[in-house]
Amino acid sequence: MNRNKLIEAFISNPANAVVHKILEKAIDKEEISQSYNKEIRNSREIARKYREKINPANRSLPENDINEIKRKIINKVNSELKLRISRGYENINLLLVEELVDKSLKEMKISWKML
Repeated sequence: MNRNKLIEAFISNPANAVVHKILEKAIDKEEISQSYNKEIRNSREIARKYREKINPANRSLPENDINEIKRKIINKVNSELKLRISRGYENINLLLVEELVDKSLKEMKISWKML
């Protein structure tokens, strides 16, 4: 798999984790919250595997890659959450998106600094 395809595959997983993290915060039912939490863990684990294939995890990606990855993740998350809102989901806080994406990128060692 070439580098661009690895990055695209990577992007889907932190985006999915952030979506489910926001949905988890929006719900007050424990059984649904646990399901979201499981999805978050699975997506993060898959993202870590893709991250290791992109470049060594002990090195940050080039700045232009970081910015592009962040932009694409934010767009994916916002699109998915807006779709969920249109389907009747409530209490979804779109203001959390950028903060959680930054945190996710830092956890994945895409960047050590907050963007």
